[in-house]
Amino acid sequence: MDPRPTTRRRADLAPRPTTRSRARLAPHRRLHPHRRLARTPHHARPIAAIVALAAIFALSSPQPTAAQEQSGRLTPELYFEWEEVRPFLLAGGMGPQISPDGGQVLYERRHIDKMRDRWVSELHIVGADGERARRLTDGGGAVWSPDGGRIAFVRADGDGAPQIFVRWMDAEGAETQVSHLTHGPGGLTWSPDGETLAFSMMVPSEPEWTVTIPGRPEGAEWTVEPKVVTRPNYRRDYVGYTDGGYRHIFVLPASGGTPRQLTDGDWNHGAPVWSADGSEILFSALREDDADYRFRESEIYAVSVSSGAIRQLTTRAGSDHSPVPSPDGRLVAYLGHDETDDAYYADNIYVMNMDGSGVREIATDRDRDPSGLRWAADGSGVYYNAPDGGAENMYFAQFDGPVRQITEGEHYLTVYSMTAGGMAAGVLSSAHEPGDVVVFDVAAGGEISRITDVNGDILAGVELGEVEDVWYESSDGLEIQGWIVKPPGFDPAKKYPLMLAIHGGPHGRYGFGTPYMWYEWQLEAASGYVVLYTNPRGSSGYGSEFGNEIENAYPGMDYDDLMAGVDVVLERGYVDEQNMFVYGCSGGGVLTAWVVGHTDRFAGASSECPVTNWFSFVGTTDGLGWYNNFENLPWEDPSEHLRRSPLMYVGNVTTPTLLITGEGDLRTPMGQTEEYYQALQMLKVPTAMVRLQDEWHAYFYRPTNTIRTWMYRMDWFRKHSRGQGPVT
Repeated sequence: MDPRPTTRRRADLAPRPTTRSRARLAPHRRLHPHRRLARTPHHARPIAAIVALAAIFALSSPQPTAAQEQSGRLTPELYFEWEEVRPFLLAGGMGPQISPDGGQVLYERRHIDKMRDRWVSELHIVGADGERARRLTDGGGAVWSPDGGRIAFVRADGDGAPQIFVRWMDAEGAETQVSHLTHGPGGLTWSPDGETLAFSMMVPSEPEWTVTIPGRPEGAEWTVEPKVVTRPNYRRDYVGYTDGGYRHIFVLPASGGTPRQLTDGDWNHGAPVWSADGSEILFSALREDDADYRFRESEIYAVSVSSGAIRQLTTRAGSDHSPVPSPDGRLVAYLGHDETDDAYYADNIYVMNMDGSGVREIATDRDRDPSGLRWAADGSGVYYNAPDGGAENMYFAQFDGPVRQITEGEHYLTVYSMTAGGMAAGVLSSAHEPGDVVVFDVAAGGEISRITDVNGDILAGVELGEVEDVWYESSDGLEIQGWIVKPPGFDPAKKYPLMLAIHGGPHGRYGFGTPYMWYEWQLEAASGYVVLYTNPRGSSGYGSEFGNEIENAYPGMDYDDLMAGVDVVLERGYVDEQNMFVYGCSGGGVLTAWVVGHTDRFAGASSECPVTNWFSFVGTTDGLGWYNNFENLPWEDPSEHLRRSPLMYVGNVTTPTLLITGEGDLRTPMGQTEEYYQALQMLKVPTAMVRLQDEWHAYFYRPTNTIRTWMYRMDWFRKHSRGQGPVT
């Protein structure tokens, strides 16, 4: 989600999609219409709301039962041994980086430090043939020098401060700390000649307003100075206060020395991108006085490395970002879209001359969200990642002609780097593969080779649940995609409890091998549950029209999409209709609270990091953008905010409902959970509030909080099971 403010436009919502191959099922006839609660809400008759809660946190989670004690099944404690090669979105990782000669792949390998309860990143390297896999050093954010002789990366120094290091990739492997920075660097990148490093870093600014109290006695123990806030956007989830300065672009000699600041002003500047000749650095920003109030607006600029002079390349109303210069330096490819009031939009791919002239759109036949642009060596077009439903693959957009799909498959493939010769490296996950480093030659038909197996030791001998891709019609005939995860040893003649997992965003999406969700869905299946996860209308990956289906109507029709999916699974005959459960985090928490206010068909629910009252939420979340999710400002007309709020339907709730939120959540603050909890207590509905300590939005910062969320949720479901529990 874009944290910057806005003018009066609906807020930007969740993440980016992917592409897929699909097995389509015949449309279903709803045999089990769900019961809608008939009672009238106490205060209003809600309808819908657009919550923009970053998709990567649109989550779901489980906990153990006797089934998890069985050998050959996933257990919560095995998660402590889990490893990741896909960079965590908020940690600034770079993803696998292939060497310029295509012979080796450098990647971050994250594991859990059980003693300190945190994820730790190490740099590993492996041959492109999968041989000679080994650990290099601690750190992350690594990038190869243009000649492949060195890598630059970020690691904490002896005082715990993040610094830039350079390592020679010869037999000696000498490492040198080349920076002594006061704040953490980001977006590390080499100049084309390998002599200079560019990065972004926060530069502190002086407080806009302070006062001095006179008459302080010597040695007096007065309380610390107050925090004075004057900016419209002053904090961000997973970061904290952000009003202490602005991010600027710096350059630093690769051999070490004093960093030189290239940009100035009270604006934040995006990651640096070198021009082909190294004379300029391109970046996205909005260097205008009212930038904090310009919703979903950004432009592309270039700064001279020698003089610091800045020129603006784009000028249109809308978003322009992610610039990538062509190999010959004449053109720049970038992503963006025209100014729009739509709640959801898919970015387009544009190309312009290096002076900003001659803008034209390419890949006009694709209505999907591109990312990771990379030029072909001959300058004939750009490669990019893109979603299509629940899958993600690589594509090639040529300047003259249709888009060509490079890779195919029902998987989630994200390419992070590519050589001039066309060797690509990325991470691939699928229904039964949690995520590993892969390489392929874009010119050889995209045949993918997996070169790591980081969780093979954990999964050896573990039976995983079958994952079935399903398509079904919602109440108005719109086709919806979902997936059913069945317990290991599944017997269709038995009756299993069902868990419905709802993603957030609401413009997030689930898919084949969805990152971060893979383990918990398989853990839930190992616990004896059938798991259903779907992409109701509003999800990304299905085009702008599908994404905008929920504009001014959330939660509403997407609720019908979810219930229609439950009915489809019930038609299969293997789900115990008396033992169905629902959960979700962020936007999924919103919909979970909405579901229990509109039906009593679920035996238990877990609403995690939810928004329950839009009227109080828009002014307490981390940014002004949320005001744009509604037709009117709340002080002009609060009826819409109340109409869309799950809290307004709490009088209908009879479902035992658990609430889980991090104490430090700045995206959906704890007050949202507290309001719903107090209302449920007032109505004597079975409820409990779990306040995760040392946790931001969702439950991924501390590994123990991830496991705690699974276990509290699953224990709540067991506690409120109607009759027979999970089939073990």
